[in-house]
Amino acid sequence: MTKITRRSAAQLFAGAAAATAIGVRITPAHAADKEVTVGINLPFTGADAESATRIKNGAVLALEDANAKHEVKGYKINVMILDDGTATAGQYDPAQAATNARKMASDRSVVAAIGPQMSGSGKAMAPILSQADLATITPSSTNPDITDPKFAAQYRPGGKAVYFRTVTTDAYQGPNMANYFAETLKAKALYVLDDSGAYGVGIADAFQAQAQKKGIKILGRDKLDPKAADYTAVMTKIKSLNPDSLYFGGVMQAGVKVVKQSYDILPNIIKAGGDGVYAPELLSGAGFPAAEGWYATNASPHMTEDTKIEDWVKRYTTKFGVGPDDYAITAYDGALVIIDAIKRVAATGKEVTRSAVRDAIQSSTLNTLQGQIKFDENGDLVSKVVSIFQVKRDTRFPADDMIHNFRYIGVAPQA
Repeated sequence: MTKITRRSAAQLFAGAAAATAIGVRITPAHAADKEVTVGINLPFTGADAESATRIKNGAVLALEDANAKHEVKGYKINVMILDDGTATAGQYDPAQAATNARKMASDRSVVAAIGPQMSGSGKAMAPILSQADLATITPSSTNPDITDPKFAAQYRPGGKAVYFRTVTTDAYQGPNMANYFAETLKAKALYVLDDSGAYGVGIADAFQAQAQKKGIKILGRDKLDPKAADYTAVMTKIKSLNPDSLYFGGVMQAGVKVVKQSYDILPNIIKAGGDGVYAPELLSGAGFPAAEGWYATNASPHMTEDTKIEDWVKRYTTKFGVGPDDYAITAYDGALVIIDAIKRVAATGKEVTRSAVRDAIQSSTLNTLQGQIKFDENGDLVSKVVSIFQVKRDTRFPADDMIHNFRYIGVAPQA
């Protein structure tokens, strides 16, 4: 079985149980109320369970609020929570994600969804959701292919955009961090690793291409098996090439081992990853001192330390017993967009169908915690902000405290 911490397991199952009952627990029974369902698909099993739980909490909080306030008159919003992680994969599993997409598509009460967390799941789900005209809003999936019109036949066979994002894509996240490597960190000689997944390969490709344009010498590139236990041979090879920097594209199944083993063999070079390593698992799984100094990006504005939403952060932390990360916020914002879309459709007096909700999401212009949410014709977020962090241990707070152990540096320079 995949190991997760007792605390994260307790939070996961307690939160999932509460969310599953959201429709009947939060809203008093009204005979006249109609019911619709919002799906939540995330990898609650495996290496990314802690970050998935924080994302789920953000979405659930928005949906709970909407039901408690009777935000959509005459409607009750139920939640279907689905796990696309498997013990076999040890992380997200695209086959399970496809199964979950079919489950949501076959349930006509499901009018929209939140997720997935990972781009590999997104590539598996998008064609199924497209054929069902079922919109999903991902708070963290960043591979640009899924929404690129060049790949519409593959990922959007139904025609209309159904894959929306409250984050930008790796077409910006990877290159913008490469700019920071060249312009601010003054990196000269780089080695690149990826975890062989859709997200990891994509962001590493985008980062590497821009790094080369900026004059950084690429010493080599390796694909890692995320299930392998030992990367020391790769790390030793990299050491022999004398790089001054290392970039890892991937998520935490491989990432925890990369962080630990690179610390042992390559302790004094610049190390960074994308939003796949901007995760509580880097802090709790890789631990300190190995995680100290790592850079990470996030494909959204950094909001958890913004005084404008400090009351929301306190409410989240009090309710769930753990602080939010920025993707808990993008999940909350994604749920706000769905709630607003359902509300606008219901206000017309027409039936709240998934097609009507999809059209309403497409036309959304909504002020949220992170700012205005507006999508282009492909479902991509109009805002292209990428945030940069560096791990700096603050012993006044728990080791897995995202807010205080990931020090915010600023917005990455755009390519």
